[in-house]
Amino acid sequence: MLQILKDTLITITTEVTTEVKQLLNVIKGEMKRKEIQSALKLKNDEHFRLAYLTPALSDGVIEMTQPDSPNSPTQRYRLTAKGRDLTHVVNNV
Repeated sequence: MLQILKDTLITITTEVTTEVKQLLNVIKGEMKRKEIQSALKLKNDEHFRLAYLTPALSDGVIEMTQPDSPNSPTQRYRLTAKGRDLTHVVNNV
């Protein structure tokens, strides 16, 4: 049973893009978009949004702190429970 669970988690982690995995490893608590982008050493806003932020939000591994105001200047992002679990699996497999 444990092996089946481990195989399932490995399958899930391989479906997540390399960019999303990198994003998961840099998010600490609640962070602004620019803080995450800076931690990843990325300069291009559009590339960051399209390759990292949007897929992570779509996958449900991060969430907005203000989902009703996505363009708020005080918007921050944090890991979801799924994101925390995935980060743990990615770092320990």
